[in-house]
Amino acid sequence: MLGRIALEGMEFFAFHGYYDEEQKIGNKYGVDLFIRTDLQAAAQTDELPKTVNYEILYKLVHEEMKIPARLLEHLGHRIIDRVYQKFPHLKQVKVNIYKFNPPLGGICHKAKVTLKEKR
Repeated sequence: MLGRIALEGMEFFAFHGYYDEEQKIGNKYGVDLFIRTDLQAAAQTDELPKTVNYEILYKLVHEEMKIPARLLEHLGHRIIDRVYQKFPHLKQVKVNIYKFNPPLGGICHKAKVTLKEKR
């Protein structure tokens, strides 16, 4: 039974950005994480070890958000790699990363990058 687990709307204050100033002053970021995996055992047994614990997923994202990156693409790639390292049996991992109020010289609520990898 293939299913999806999602953590949507995670928010972090972090120090990412292409420009040195962005890495000094920081900004608010949002992350959505979607995984696809077999949920049959968890559905049948009602046991946490038979599924992907989303507290662990959150912790992995939080740890990666603490490490500055120049590009959101790089940050997303690191998050996907960490998730697959911890849970190599997953079928797919997708991540959206948002930078709120990016420094573009005008009004823009958020800039977003989406990465998805299937295995």
